[in-house]
Amino acid sequence: MHADPAVDVFQEHRPVLQGVAYRMLGRVADAEDVVQEAWLRWSAADRSAVREPRAYLVRVTTRLAIDRLRQVQARRESYVGPWLPEPLATDFGDAVPDSAERAVLAESVTLAVLVVMESLSPLERAVFVLREAFGYPYAEIAAILERGEAAVRQLAGRARRHVEEGKPRFEVDPARQRDLTERFLAAAAGDDLEGLLGLLAADVRLVGDSGGKAKAPLRIIRTADKVGRFLLGAARSGVSGMEFVLRELNGGIALVAFSGGKADSVFQVDVADGRIQTVYIVRNPDKLVSLTRD
Repeated sequence: MHADPAVDVFQEHRPVLQGVAYRMLGRVADAEDVVQEAWLRWSAADRSAVREPRAYLVRVTTRLAIDRLRQVQARRESYVGPWLPEPLATDFGDAVPDSAERAVLAESVTLAVLVVMESLSPLERAVFVLREAFGYPYAEIAAILERGEAAVRQLAGRARRHVEEGKPRFEVDPARQRDLTERFLAAAAGDDLEGLLGLLAADVRLVGDSGGKAKAPLRIIRTADKVGRFLLGAARSGVSGMEFVLRELNGGIALVAFSGGKADSVFQVDVADGRIQTVYIVRNPDKLVSLTRD
């Protein structure tokens, strides 16, 4: 059986297309739908007229993601409680050997950055993703979006300022984050309020996402005392037999709680100055489908 060169080319570039789509949309399922639609466009295209397949596929994927983002933004206005991105496994392995590139790709999928990006316009978000995460030159982004280069530079500057102003300050030292995450779990599981408060910044925030489909706070909880007491209360009333597994999600260490073999919730923290600044909890079951025990 002869391999289909169209399939081979698409599979070669699929990781980039998936990366662009997820950063645009914040949902694995939405990103996969966009990439699948890009495949249909590619399979039906006159490929003899395509000089640069990667550029063609990124252009198609970006435009499809912009259209999908305009649709989902309207739905998110009626979302129950805070909205967080769907957790994404980000163990890049050998696919991204360069440590600097790995750091950029990891930061561009952190929950903090993706949440701030929600307030960007679809065009601003597309420019930010292509420029900041993937390093595309302004001229190429202008061609992808069919905009003038000067306009693209303005969009990029506006998006960059907005993200820098809006994202919480945090460290990305994996060892520090892992250590605090493990101590966080031990204190919560051990009903140790004093120990938990010692890990939390005074103005810590807890952001829970349930979509109204599981128990989670419908508003952001603030201050160490309120967050600590909420977490201990949740631990006391948690499902017996819950198993916690450390995973690399969205560029950082996260705790995934499994119950009956299925992901029940994801806990991830932002760290700065040796303290936990933000606790993210994702409990919407629709956003946990892709997380498996093995």
